[in-house]
Amino acid sequence: MTAWLHVMGVGEGGVEALPGPARLVVSYAEAVLGPARFLAGLDPVIAAHRHPELANPELVQQRNLEAVARALGDEAHEDAPNGDVGDSRALIEWQPPLEKMMAQILALRGTPTVILATGDPIWFGIGATLARELEPEEFVVHPHVSSFQLAAARLRWPLQHVATISLHGRPADAIQPHILPGNRILALTADASTAHQVAGMLLARGYGQSLMTVLENLGGPEERITETVAEFFDSGTIGDFYVLGVDCVADISAPLLPPVAGLPDEAFVSDGQLTKREVRAATIARLAPYPGALLWDVGAGCGSVAIEWMRAARDAEAIAFEREGERLQMIAVNAAVLGVPALRIENGDAPQSFAGMPAPDAIFVGGGVADDALFEACWQALKPGGRLVANAVTLDGEAALYARQAWLGGELLRIDVSVLDQIGTQRVLRPRLPVTQWAVTKPEQWLAVEP
Repeated sequence: MTAWLHVMGVGEGGVEALPGPARLVVSYAEAVLGPARFLAGLDPVIAAHRHPELANPELVQQRNLEAVARALGDEAHEDAPNGDVGDSRALIEWQPPLEKMMAQILALRGTPTVILATGDPIWFGIGATLARELEPEEFVVHPHVSSFQLAAARLRWPLQHVATISLHGRPADAIQPHILPGNRILALTADASTAHQVAGMLLARGYGQSLMTVLENLGGPEERITETVAEFFDSGTIGDFYVLGVDCVADISAPLLPPVAGLPDEAFVSDGQLTKREVRAATIARLAPYPGALLWDVGAGCGSVAIEWMRAARDAEAIAFEREGERLQMIAVNAAVLGVPALRIENGDAPQSFAGMPAPDAIFVGGGVADDALFEACWQALKPGGRLVANAVTLDGEAALYARQAWLGGELLRIDVSVLDQIGTQRVLRPRLPVTQWAVTKPEQWLAVEP
């Protein structure tokens, strides 16, 4: 199958600055999609409404882009112009949101098409979305120098030691896990407000002396670089097209919140229903988060386990199931402040609230441990090979875990933690309630058998 779609990375110089073979690819296209500022550099500009058939997938004809593929290797076209395409090419401006943009692309399936995208389309760009929607043979990506690369070059920051994230179309809170002493961050942004929000977070976290650098219109004639410490940051003079650089500097009193499981209990807003720090660290270790894996946190309380799961692995996902209204608000606050705003929160009584939820790779049961119906629903929902961890502090909960371990196997352990306290003038180590923990992996071939 020959690719019908070419995704062209473009810099601030626009299409005119692309090398000849890349411009030739654009000239072959019957439809070109992109932001208005890139389309304006193409001639002639043909309105999409003059080609209504392009919006109807049933009328799109199958075509071949072999000539385009050959052109990429044709040195004779190095100095090729944009191309004389007459009235056969439609220029189509992006129509956000992303779902609508994808509908525009899919309506053109089979038609020689070019997407004009900023920088490297496969690095926090449209390429990642296309990879989920199209077969690999259907499209080709032509990367341009990324804005991350340009920013790192301007700042002289070795890129392999920099956290690169996108806050474009995402909550700015996603930067929170990267705010660590000495860490350097490069972030794509939504508009001028992104930098203002980040400055506020740095101040709130005790990182007011961090150096913030705004790198606007990188690689273009209007490139501008300004820097100031977060404490005195003013977003009033910056535009909407920039990369934000943050060189993190912690005050001596700034709390340390690393991605390693076991955040201080004080980092969470709670009503006391909180898996304590030492037990939480052991629980996350047993759950074993990995990139892209989904956790169900059943009886989530303030959401501490789900939040630490998401912080521990790239793109890890979690659903927090909780029925108490005040706790739902606590979960949302904690998720935002600790940098996982994408945490999904489900209100209702479990297991009824499980209906329609995606199958999890791991489940943590922190509430209702003794409920056999709840356990059965969790066990049936868990993917084969998935892990279930349950913590109990009551005799009824312990008895249930002992019976399930005898039936299904897995590991049982007792976690005893004592903390420094005082009786009169004497110091003592006061025991907390011991926690019985059961961790089990669901067999690949599972046949439901009553215990």
